[in-house]
Amino acid sequence: MTTEELLHKVRAIEIKARGLSRNIFAGEYHSQFKGRGMAFSEVREYQPGDDVRTIDWNVTARLNKPYVKIFEEERELTVMLLVDVSGSRNFGTISQLKRDMMAEIAATLAFSTIANNDKVGVLFFSDKIEKFIPAKKGKGHVLRIIRELLSFEPTSTGTDIGAALQYFTNAQKRRSTAFLISDCMDPKDIEQPLMIASHRHDLSAIQVYDRRDAQMPDVGLIKLKDAETGARIWVDTASEKVRESYATAWQQQQEYLATLWTKTATRAIAVRTDQDYVQQLKALFEQR
Repeated sequence: MTTEELLHKVRAIEIKARGLSRNIFAGEYHSQFKGRGMAFSEVREYQPGDDVRTIDWNVTARLNKPYVKIFEEERELTVMLLVDVSGSRNFGTISQLKRDMMAEIAATLAFSTIANNDKVGVLFFSDKIEKFIPAKKGKGHVLRIIRELLSFEPTSTGTDIGAALQYFTNAQKRRSTAFLISDCMDPKDIEQPLMIASHRHDLSAIQVYDRRDAQMPDVGLIKLKDAETGARIWVDTASEKVRESYATAWQQQQEYLATLWTKTATRAIAVRTDQDYVQQLKALFEQR
């Protein structure tokens, strides 16, 4: 991709993402996303009915009369996007690749974040941590994130969601709102790190998949390549048994993921590359 092509794509995705975040998700973001908790505001003299646990004993001792701490909701959020950049994202059969939809969704979330004057950061991962962009505010920062979403090329093609979650949990000490954006093609050994991450942070999962991930077409004998391992195999797609086995494997994986999301209290949606993701994102916000 040339610099000119990249800038054109950045501009196009900026226009679309900003429009969605402003016109569709603004209300959901403000009403559903909450800050990190309660922040200290001031002290005032104790009044009957006040919770004695809020008494500021230092001020009380200094002034010889009881004073309590007043708190207000701390609105500023840190939003982290955990984006899968493994080889399987470079797949798509209809209108766009999985990587393109992942970039659009991440950009929309990023613009929604800065529109609320919050901070946003990104963690790119394959089967290792590829790049970490700390959370910051501002349009310039979001445009940098979009450029990276569109142009970043990982050094590895594999996937390790568990390692990404573990790194995120260790790196992000303060509670944040996080979105795991992945095709979830290899979800093994992620229950424990997902449980920990979901407990410490407000975590949601967005699975992006292609319809051919779920169902194999009847196109005769074809040679398939695993985008992550590079392994190649001849497959007779004309065989009904082969196609049924493929569909069954996908269904079993989806059932496993559904159980995993429930067990770890992780909100989740699944978005197909040839469908509009707006309604699914709104549904995700409404789960909160």
